[in-house]
Amino acid sequence: MTALTARGRERASASPRPRAARRAARFKESLVGWGFVAPNLVLMSLFLFIPIVWALILSFQETKGFGDPEWVGAANYAKLLADPVFWQSLANTLVFTVATVPIELAGGLGLAVLLNSVIPARGLFRTIIVLPMVISGVASGMIAVILFYESNGLVNKVLQALGLDAIGWQSQGTPAMVSVVIAAIWLRLGFNMIIYLAGLQSISPELYEAARIDGASKWQQFRSVTVPLVGPSTFFLLIMNVIASFQVFDLIFVMTGGGPGNATSVLVTYAYRNGFQIREQGYGAAIGIVILLITLVFTFIQWKTNRTRDLVE
Repeated sequence: MTALTARGRERASASPRPRAARRAARFKESLVGWGFVAPNLVLMSLFLFIPIVWALILSFQETKGFGDPEWVGAANYAKLLADPVFWQSLANTLVFTVATVPIELAGGLGLAVLLNSVIPARGLFRTIIVLPMVISGVASGMIAVILFYESNGLVNKVLQALGLDAIGWQSQGTPAMVSVVIAAIWLRLGFNMIIYLAGLQSISPELYEAARIDGASKWQQFRSVTVPLVGPSTFFLLIMNVIASFQVFDLIFVMTGGGPGNATSVLVTYAYRNGFQIREQGYGAAIGIVILLITLVFTFIQWKTNRTRDLVE
């Protein structure tokens, strides 16, 4: 009994040291982790978090950029509710999103499936499709302007050569929106294809072999194997494409400037117009906060829906 008591005392006296050593090791690991994360946090704070907070504060003020701002509370947000151009810009943004996102997802997946197979000059085709990604939005917009120019653009010349009438890409509202949608899809297809290619290459070939043994056709393999297994890629691309559509600016600004008659005005171009052209910076900041809230709500809903679906499966 005495020996057992002595051993217990020795263990009790020795136990704090290992605990202290573990705490010190965890502290060192935390310091290393924060050391790696700190540069990103600093940059995100300077260029993301602080500007968002400043924009939120600015949205409750009235200022032209000169002199002391005047605190107006929620007046800018009340102005939004009664502004017909804001609602038209919101509707245009929704139309643009609905028109571009499904085609970008379907087109990106189709191109990924095609270029993931063995075809001649596969690398060349991949490069051509991805090439618009390395061009700036302004340069891409200028290319689109040359293509869709109303008087002597390439598209209208082709239409006239086929015996069709030229289309007023800059003077008519619907054609102007169609031209912007086509240009946006052209720009984003490469990004969607790359993400889907990465998802396809992570699928085991044994799954397709098992499906072929069971007598599944190519379409059945695509529908029952490919589409479900690239679900995470689709979830990521859906969120990214919707956010990009709600934040589109450079392409529309270069191609149409929001015209004709606000027919292609979207939320970001309208925020720019108020913040930098009309100089109603508080009102422009309020539009920016609305864009942020819409994208956050959409991302949250998609995240919850996707997580629930995974749990059910």
